[in-house]
Amino acid sequence: MIMAFSYNNTFKVNSSIKKGPSYVSSDNSHNHFNPLLSFLKSNFGPVEELGEAIAVSSIHGHIPSDFPEGVYIRNGPNPLFGGLKSTKSIFGRSSHIWVEGEGMLHALYFQKSSNHGTWTVIYNNKHVQTETYNLEKQRNKPLFLPAIEGNSLAILSAYLFNWLRSGKVNKYISNTNVFEHSGKFYSIAESDMPQEIDILSLKTLKNWDLSAAWNRPFTSHPKKAPSTGELVTFGVEPTKPFLVVGIISADGKKLVHKVDLKLNRCSLVHDIGVTQRYNVIMDFPLTIDLNRLIRGGPLIKYNKKEYAKIGVMPRYGNANSIKWFEVEPNCTFHIINSFEEGDEVVVRGCRSLDSLIPEPDLSSNEFKCFSRCHEWRLNMQTGEVKEKDLCNDKAVYMDFPIIHENFVGIKNRYAYIQVVDPISSSTQDGPKYRGLAKLYFEESSTDICLSIRDKDEPIRMEYHMFEKNTFCNGSTFVPRDGGVEEDDGWIITFVHNEDTNKSEVHIIDTQNLTGEAIAKIGMPCRVPYGFHGAFMPISFQDQ
Repeated sequence: MIMAFSYNNTFKVNSSIKKGPSYVSSDNSHNHFNPLLSFLKSNFGPVEELGEAIAVSSIHGHIPSDFPEGVYIRNGPNPLFGGLKSTKSIFGRSSHIWVEGEGMLHALYFQKSSNHGTWTVIYNNKHVQTETYNLEKQRNKPLFLPAIEGNSLAILSAYLFNWLRSGKVNKYISNTNVFEHSGKFYSIAESDMPQEIDILSLKTLKNWDLSAAWNRPFTSHPKKAPSTGELVTFGVEPTKPFLVVGIISADGKKLVHKVDLKLNRCSLVHDIGVTQRYNVIMDFPLTIDLNRLIRGGPLIKYNKKEYAKIGVMPRYGNANSIKWFEVEPNCTFHIINSFEEGDEVVVRGCRSLDSLIPEPDLSSNEFKCFSRCHEWRLNMQTGEVKEKDLCNDKAVYMDFPIIHENFVGIKNRYAYIQVVDPISSSTQDGPKYRGLAKLYFEESSTDICLSIRDKDEPIRMEYHMFEKNTFCNGSTFVPRDGGVEEDDGWIITFVHNEDTNKSEVHIIDTQNLTGEAIAKIGMPCRVPYGFHGAFMPISFQDQ
């Protein structure tokens, strides 16, 4: 059998604080979205590894004295060999989609002098060295054909070619998130198991060899259960069992529960919720379907005519113990939080009416693929569902939510979220985030407590918008040392100015979100746009 494949590097060769966001445009000429389109000066483009950490000297403003020591780390795609790829063969075309690309960790280390209270800030970056990353680096050339988007025969032949060449149908990219469990740190994308990393050097240590019983992928967003500290996870695969939930002991040494939820389709689920007693499962009509691919259809497809439902299962439950609630068809990648309130399980998330994956439709100004903040109230006694758009008629799109980690699974008053610029996003390689918002769940937009006003009113929101052509990514919340209030702390985020092509890290007081950043830290090199960030408190005096 002769396969005439040719790689085609299609990556880019030529690659102020406002009250609130305003995006008004009647011009549809720019509303096209090509995840492999080439533009000069794109910050989606890859960068080289530094090789060694660099001290950062450019700090405008000040780092607060009660800011904790630790590591601000962010994951994101950084494709090898110049960029994302497409292929053309006798079977058709296949291409990478915009969320692919080998994971690269970008880290800022905040170390405080014990004598003078001055700060030392150090930056480093490094690829996550998965098994397939090491294979390609050793041979110094691409070994895997794109196998997600394209003609069905091209994708199927790519599976076969990849398997014959490397024993794997696709790459392990580990580019989505970083999390901590039992004092260890992991990089993750849900196509594989997590990779343990040395948080100080960013070296990849090994795959998390959890248990021979867990022989499947691992979500990018595992959640620690309130009170117990157990890690609740799940894994999705395109063959049965489609979705399996697992619970890992608080010490990270044992898989204490594993259950097949017996779903009848493979939903591309990205996140899971937890409450004091329950796990929350999203099952929406963005599906991976190998049979559909074999019949000539797409591997990944969002079908708004299919059902969507949310499942609530006891922590150690099984498929028969899940209570399912049918909800309006939607695509929800990220859960803001979930908690119990009376007879209800309350789920808040970033809900869209279309999907950004594999390739969104931006042919009109409706921007249905971008998400808005949504709430579902699921009555465990009556089965009733109440759902509402928390933003109401406000034309604001948001994603990548963050909360104070101590409030995961219990009722919280605040959340922080990145604000989408839909106009800029529609002409680029992926969503771009022009600002940050603070959500006040217990206050209405009229500044009156929702408990005494109509709960259908939009919630109060505050904004921190960046200057023109400046976008953030990897935002996370850092609690103040000794802080008492839920919102006592800072947002820290990577920021890139596309006019100057310079990257910074901003620290913003969450109790004064509309104000200027209290510190702007200049990066010694460009930091590409990425996905999720985290702050890991570490005392460097103990190292």
